Amino acid sequence: MKKTTVFAVLISLFLMNIIVLNPLEAQRGGQTGTQPEVIGWTDDTHYLFRTFDSDQRPVIQSVDIRTGRGVVATPPKTELDFLNESLPEGVSIGFNDIVSPDYTGVIFIKDNDLYYFRKGDRELSRLTRDEAPEVNARFSPDGRKVAYTRNKDLYVYDLETRKEIRLSFDASDRVYNGYASWVYMEEILGRPSRYAAFWWSPDGSRIAYLRTDESDVPVFTLNRLDEADGLHGLLEQVPYPKPGDPNPKVKMGIAEIATAKTVWVKTDYEVDQYIAWPFWTPDSKKLAIQVLNRDQNDMRFLLADPPTGDYKEIYRESRKTWVEFFEDIYVMKNGSGFILRSYRDDWENLYYHDWDGSLKAQLTNFSWRVNSILRVDEDARVIYFTGTGPESTDNHCFRAGLDGKNLMQMTTGPGAHSVSISPKGTYFIDTWNNITTPGSITAYDRRGKVMREIHRFEQPVFDPGKHARAEFLKIKTSDGLFEMPAIITYPLNFDPSKKYPVIFRIYGGPDSKNISANRWQGVNPSWDAQNGIITFTVDHRASGHFGKKGLDYMHRSLGKWEVLDYIDAVKWLLEKPFADPSRMGITGSSYGGYMTCLALTKGADYWTHGFAGASVTDWRLYDNIYTERFMDTPQDNPGGYREGSALTFAADYKGKLFMTHGDMDDNVHMQNSIYLISRLQDEGKTFQFMMYPGNRHGYTGAKALHSRNEANNFWLTSFFAR
Repeated sequence: MKKTTVFAVLISLFLMNIIVLNPLEAQRGGQTGTQPEVIGWTDDTHYLFRTFDSDQRPVIQSVDIRTGRGVVATPPKTELDFLNESLPEGVSIGFNDIVSPDYTGVIFIKDNDLYYFRKGDRELSRLTRDEAPEVNARFSPDGRKVAYTRNKDLYVYDLETRKEIRLSFDASDRVYNGYASWVYMEEILGRPSRYAAFWWSPDGSRIAYLRTDESDVPVFTLNRLDEADGLHGLLEQVPYPKPGDPNPKVKMGIAEIATAKTVWVKTDYEVDQYIAWPFWTPDSKKLAIQVLNRDQNDMRFLLADPPTGDYKEIYRESRKTWVEFFEDIYVMKNGSGFILRSYRDDWENLYYHDWDGSLKAQLTNFSWRVNSILRVDEDARVIYFTGTGPESTDNHCFRAGLDGKNLMQMTTGPGAHSVSISPKGTYFIDTWNNITTPGSITAYDRRGKVMREIHRFEQPVFDPGKHARAEFLKIKTSDGLFEMPAIITYPLNFDPSKKYPVIFRIYGGPDSKNISANRWQGVNPSWDAQNGIITFTVDHRASGHFGKKGLDYMHRSLGKWEVLDYIDAVKWLLEKPFADPSRMGITGSSYGGYMTCLALTKGADYWTHGFAGASVTDWRLYDNIYTERFMDTPQDNPGGYREGSALTFAADYKGKLFMTHGDMDDNVHMQNSIYLISRLQDEGKTFQFMMYPGNRHGYTGAKALHSRNEANNFWLTSFFAR
């Protein structure tokens, strides 16, 4: 970029650790946009504070946290700024381009080829010339090489010798090297991976990669019938393992760049298991890989020797229900071990292990959830982390020693707390809010003593004709074991003596919260509130609020407990004089669509209307990794699959159900909706369905607008038509 934006500057500061942000910044419940905000630090005593002038232009001040005095600041130029300024005229860094770790170079993707620019050059250098696109380009940590896949084989380009090195040679339409299968991308590595399945060693001398063979995996066929696909249509065939199907075969290779030779970690290739999420020792001499059995209840960490592929087991965790991959392991830079966040004691706590597998220290021992590691100060031997505290809808920041001692809760008071910590940990700033107040920004010293309130967010004077009121509450399950968090939002000019329709807006699913924190909801009315509809959101026992005790209810019984707990919420509502039992709606997409279809069939005595998008309707039809994690296979758990299927309860359907689905959905296949449509037709039921041609799991463009309008019209017509 020739013209550096404030945003680019701030991002570059963040990447250089001049700005210290934390993952809760996005959870401020409405305190974004033109609200004042602490955006980081220039040193241990000066924070950057962004406000806005009368024309809504940002003004950044550098403020001395000790005195509160600030001066208008121009953030210092960073390496990223200098790289931007050195680019040739007309060249700018785009979203898909890759900047080297030291900010001296950048890889550009242009016409499916890779181009390289190094600071000091006059023009871009073209690295590749072929028809096949290079995907997932990743710099080595030292910035001297770049790895990528082409035609699902793995390559490295040496930027000093200007030579391409091919590391694998046997990719095909079913064999991939360094490129993930669809089911691994979706359920194990995650969508942000963009199918990349390779990992550089810290010194850049080696690269670990996953080899995947899907030869035995059944193919699912999507019929491309959109106008853009031509008069005769097209077929799209993707290996997609459904519950009980053969899995992709995987093994982990370690390629040495200097020799282009791969050594395979000596796991048994014939064993049906999952391998992923490796992590290197800081000296690059060992690679730890995570190996999970097909039943997904026995996890092992194997520490492999790159020259030989030999390994030893350094960690093992098993459970009667399920264990998931560890995605946020912190590797100590001093080589002393790693920190992981585990459910081994029924709640997510932090454990510090050495490379032999021995437990050095249990850093936390809470009966509540640790959410994330914010920072590890290895020199000071201190870890900062976030957690809920005893109230599952709170979000707090904590500090503890790496010996598990000297625990301190840095934030107090109910609600969502977002903390920015000074570089040396001498001070911290807490931006907080909860459902009753938009909160404030407050500065503290490291002992938790208040230094000053930096800013208090304005509490609007409530106007029932203009504002919507939200209320946080808890509902006890009928078995008395859990108190489910819920938020009810009332419409404009709410009159408790009148009857109102209700819409449950939910997702559901294991470890999936609709109410992630007790946050300020704002007062601007939603579409529901503007149209005289109560919005209701509630989290069931397995949503993650209640640790593994709650989650384990889902084992072999998806759909059962969510519906039962949601029914308890309906019963609670119907005890109120303002809830209309004849207008009880529910809506959601994907797992939320599944919940909606199940509510209008299995729960048809309680819900009267539903709008379901991209719904799972029978777990036999979804992918095997996600489904078997909770349900085992259909052969092992036929009763669970039967009781969790909306098809089973089609005869019980009543009310009004509107379903939508993209015909090219490669995640939740439209087959799910087709099966339920067929069953409802056989039962002589009336319902509505809208297909979105050419759209996948999420609708885009005009189709997304159309779906939203259809939903709004459905609710208005169903709830208010006379």
